Amino acid sequence: MNSGSLFSLNVALATPRDIGGRAVMTAIGKRPVTAAAEVRPLGMVGDEQADLSVHGGLGKAIYAYPSEHYPFWQTVRAQANVASWGEPLAPGALGENLTLAGLLEDQVWIGDVLRFADCELAVSEPRFPCFKLNAALGFTHAAQLMMANGWCGFYLAVRRPGTLRAGEAFELVPGPREVGIPELFRSRVAARRR
Repeated sequence: MNSGSLFSLNVALATPRDIGGRAVMTAIGKRPVTAAAEVRPLGMVGDEQADLSVHGGLGKAIYAYPSEHYPFWQTVRAQANVASWGEPLAPGALGENLTLAGLLEDQVWIGDVLRFADCELAVSEPRFPCFKLNAALGFTHAAQLMMANGWCGFYLAVRRPGTLRAGEAFELVPGPREVGIPELFRSRVAARRR
C-alpha cells in the first residue's frame, strides 16, 4: 500500500471569465482553504464545476493532482513569459480540489481508494484537459503539454462522505488493478487524435 498526504485542499465557485474573447463560466481557478471541508457525494461544500457535461457528477466529484508536477508547470510558464523564473504556482492552479504529495498517476489504478481519516475517495478516471487549462496557466499549449506528458491527475468518486483537511495523510488501498490511469489516459488521447 502506498501512502501520501493532502498538500492542499482547493475550492472555487463558478464565475464568468473572458477566454478567447468570449465569456465562459469556469471554476478552474481553485484556491487553497485552511479549514476542514465537508465532502458529499457530488463534491466538496464550497466548490463547483461549471460544465457538468465534462466535470462533476458522482464519478467525477473531486479532482486530484500530484504536487510533484508543479515545478514543471512553473518552468514552462516562465519559458512562455507568463510568469517570472522561480515564481511559485499556487496549489489549485490546475483546477484540482486535492493537491496530493506522494502519489503519481503511474501508481494509481481505476478502483483504488484513497482512505483519509474521515473520508474515502475511489479513483474513477483520468482528467482530460480543455481550453480552460490554457487560460488558467496563461499560455496556449498547456493542454497539449498535459496530454504529451500524461500528467493528467485523476477524478475521484466519493465512496464515504466526511471531511478533509489540508496536511492530513491518506493511504492508497488497491482496487482490482486492471486499468491504470496512464494507460487509460493514453488510449483516450490516441482515440481523440483519430
